[in-house]
Amino acid sequence: MRSDLTRRAALATVAALALAGPAAAEPIKIAVIGGGNIGGTIGPLWAKAGHTVTFASRHPEALKPLAESAGAGARTGTPEEAVAASDVVFLAVPYRAYPELAKSIGPALKGKVVLDAGNATKARDGELYDAVQADGIGATSAKFFPGAKLVRAFNAANYRIFAKNAAGRDGGRMAIPIAGDDAQALTVAERLVRDAGFEPVVVGGLADASKFAMGSPGFGHDLTAPELRAKLGLAR
Repeated sequence: MRSDLTRRAALATVAALALAGPAAAEPIKIAVIGGGNIGGTIGPLWAKAGHTVTFASRHPEALKPLAESAGAGARTGTPEEAVAASDVVFLAVPYRAYPELAKSIGPALKGKVVLDAGNATKARDGELYDAVQADGIGATSAKFFPGAKLVRAFNAANYRIFAKNAAGRDGGRMAIPIAGDDAQALTVAERLVRDAGFEPVVVGGLADASKFAMGSPGFGHDLTAPELRAKLGLAR
């Protein structure tokens, strides 16, 4: 019971920080699970925005150069250590790792905001890809991490596009589609998308994450928020 109350209090605190104005906003403790292309691109942006970021993998010593380059707010740890020390978790690993992560850190994710950037591919993920095609990417991820406040984010484009646009550009920030069923978690995700240098576009609940999943018409676009809303048929 106490752990559940602690998780609820942490989530409420993070949501309150996300709702606060820029001057009042406090740093968020973020666990980046995976230091590859996506984690290694987005995680440093959060560290440089003032958040505390723990880059995590089974071999955290391999991530020390990444953490050092991200700045004073970054560190390394195992997935278990990172999740325990963080209020928000960013999943940035190949989708085939999800079943093992569900066992190792799944219980600890209950009640936490989890940004899910994973994509399933047929060649790499086999049966997991088939499950995604049958049930949708949002529902499939949610089955692995029941109780987590899951938001699909940073999955809809190649990491090179994120890296190119993180510093801004003429004509407006690049839009990042996000989808989730928990309103507080979406608020947190919106703040973190902005803090990374992008503009969030809430597409809907987890069921709507299929609209910008890999292979969908909403995937792979380098658009502003108004352009993305028009592309996806969303109200302005």
